[in-house]
Amino acid sequence: MKGDHLEDLKDELISIVGAENLFIDPRKTRFYRTGIRVGFGQASLVVFPSTLLDFWKILETCIFFDKIIIIQAANTSLTGGSTPFGDDYDRDIIIINTMKIKQLILINKGQQVIAFPGTTLYQLEDNLLPLGRGPHSLIGSSCIGASVIGGVCNNSGGNLVKRGPAYTELSLFARLNSNGRLELVNHLGIELGNSVEEILENLEAVNFSKDNVIPSLKIASDSDYQNRIRDIHANSPARFNADKRRLYESSGCAGKIAVFAVRLDTFPLPKREEVLLLGTNKPDNLTKLRQRILTEIPVLPDMGEYMHRSYFDGSYKYCKDLFILIKFLGTKSLPRIFNLKRIIDEFAVNYNFLPTNFSDKALQFLASIMPNHLPKILLKYRDNYEHLMLFLVSDESIDPMLNLLDEETKMDQDYEYIKCSKSEAKDALLHRYVAGSAPGRYQKLNSKNSAGIIPLDVALPRNFLSWSQLLPNEILSQMAESFQMGHFLCMVFHLDFVVKKGVNIDSLKDKILAILDKNNAKYPAEHNVGHLYKANEDLKGFYQHLDPSNTFNAGIGQTSKKKNYQ
Repeated sequence: MKGDHLEDLKDELISIVGAENLFIDPRKTRFYRTGIRVGFGQASLVVFPSTLLDFWKILETCIFFDKIIIIQAANTSLTGGSTPFGDDYDRDIIIINTMKIKQLILINKGQQVIAFPGTTLYQLEDNLLPLGRGPHSLIGSSCIGASVIGGVCNNSGGNLVKRGPAYTELSLFARLNSNGRLELVNHLGIELGNSVEEILENLEAVNFSKDNVIPSLKIASDSDYQNRIRDIHANSPARFNADKRRLYESSGCAGKIAVFAVRLDTFPLPKREEVLLLGTNKPDNLTKLRQRILTEIPVLPDMGEYMHRSYFDGSYKYCKDLFILIKFLGTKSLPRIFNLKRIIDEFAVNYNFLPTNFSDKALQFLASIMPNHLPKILLKYRDNYEHLMLFLVSDESIDPMLNLLDEETKMDQDYEYIKCSKSEAKDALLHRYVAGSAPGRYQKLNSKNSAGIIPLDVALPRNFLSWSQLLPNEILSQMAESFQMGHFLCMVFHLDFVVKKGVNIDSLKDKILAILDKNNAKYPAEHNVGHLYKANEDLKGFYQHLDPSNTFNAGIGQTSKKKNYQ
């Protein structure tokens, strides 16, 4: 029964991690129970393991006491997938935050890595840089400080066209099988011993030859992705979270198993890079350009990012403070800054004379009195063109892309591009990088005039042509503000809508999803279902196969929150 033996559970967990690594006070657990955009619920406690073996012992204890387990790293899910959602669960919820287990092992001279539960993408990128290699993904502004394993569990996509969504078939994980037994599954492709203790302790101590790891027949990245996006006539998306081809154990699991480590490929860094900024007022120009790039250029661009003027303006107005912080302090400072921001907001909520969302309003004011932060050429393109593209090209893709853009833009005066200088390139990419924070900031500043946010990341079919006119004015007119951008070569779009006050947000969202369904779009494309989207039958079946008793992350994808999915 709910609440039974909770004191005994607390005592057991304290014996494993110590009282300092256990939060029980609701004021201390609130941050870990609250999603960064959506999601909030109750949890009995939050526990912080420091080793893989402690992680295992915590799992054993929570299962013995019949609790729901939510495993959380940086709590960056945009769809509420790493926090409780509501208070209608049939068992107590225990949140296990894994950010203290952040070891990273470079294997085979950095050609692959083994990431632990708290390893972040920042950490991975920093460790690979001296080796001239890069990670499978780059961090986005919407998920500051995100973990590597979190990206794998959610099939995160991102903007690196050549590398595809986060994916691996090589991992170490624990699952609760149909007999109610917790078992550790070592599919890393590395011999670490037989017992749980041997496997976990040998991995942490790196008791294996890390530069002579035997290559595996199983893949550690989405090696077929470039072929999929080049199929421009396919009536299906190139990637989306519920794609059966990319649901494999830890990949796409959405927290339905406890992932201890993943093995991933890394990639050589380019020797030369250029950033190209392109503008047009005719969406058909971009449609044709995409088709030519994917069918004619032998080596694809590294990125092909679309920004509608709405998102450019949103980033310019509402993300200026974040842009300045990153430009002068670097991305490494962001986790500490966001933690300080959280502390300030927790303090301000205790004083009625301070406004809600105090830190956001203070930062917005400070940014508003600072001088312009963007190069004039970016602002000129924004003034002249409704539709903007940023291409990052490197090495063998540079000259073919320049030749192709020369051909295309000569045909139409309402269509041009420039090769950015180094400083312009950095600012253009940073402007795109921070843009994902704009809808949330807008909503916080205008909460009295809005009913909330509908955040959609949508994968359109590869042959879809009318991407710029996806939703009718009847729907768009009910928005206080709309923000549109996307990973254009992949046909994955982020459509973030702030809904006007008084509009039924659930009814409006249903209408939008019906239009997407009619056009054979898939959603979510790269942020996973969380608690905002309903998991389709393939995804539900995958979850139930991984977690037959519904012990891990119960209710994800709007599935049952009850034991055994009753």
